Amino acid sequence: MTALQLEQGTLATTLWPRHGKLGEMNGLLRSTLLAVVGSLLLWACAKIQVPFYPVPVTMTTFAVMAIGLAYGWRLGAVTVLLYLAQGAAGLPVFAGTPEKGIGLLYMAGPTGGYLLGYVLMAAACGGLAQRGWDRHVFTAGLAMLIGSVLMYLPGLFWLGVLFGWDKPILEWGLIPFVPGDLLKIALVALSLPLAWKLLAKFR
Repeated sequence: MTALQLEQGTLATTLWPRHGKLGEMNGLLRSTLLAVVGSLLLWACAKIQVPFYPVPVTMTTFAVMAIGLAYGWRLGAVTVLLYLAQGAAGLPVFAGTPEKGIGLLYMAGPTGGYLLGYVLMAAACGGLAQRGWDRHVFTAGLAMLIGSVLMYLPGLFWLGVLFGWDKPILEWGLIPFVPGDLLKIALVALSLPLAWKLLAKFR
């Protein structure tokens, strides 16, 4: 089965097929518009901060997981890369910008590893969605757990590089965020299968 055939199973390609009356032009237009819309969604979600225990929750990873599951691995990763390019260019697209800096200087800071991890998260969620994992609550949740692990690996590694491995890296960069991440995973895991059911009902 080719990558193109696998991608036909995503929510985005079902709602808006890659090939239409305009052929490849339709596919390019579709991908470009979806990537731009997705990057704007990431920007908006990065600015949303929800009071939560033990730390406030931003909705960036919610958007990364949802985009990955809905877009597939390739377009999901490209969308996150576009978002990162916007940030690297100096746009205040990340949580904490411009207050904590902008551009490459901000990206080289403590959150830099997590930003790279967003690409891995989107690609992992998208690849599993292309195999039908987004159709059921349990498998959608499992796909996002896998994506979360891949996101945290470079994030924690970069914290260790910056501050030293003798510091409580897990207490700084993982443990406080787990409850919020589980809540976001639950929300997306419930939403994607519901979207598929509604799509099947009204098509």
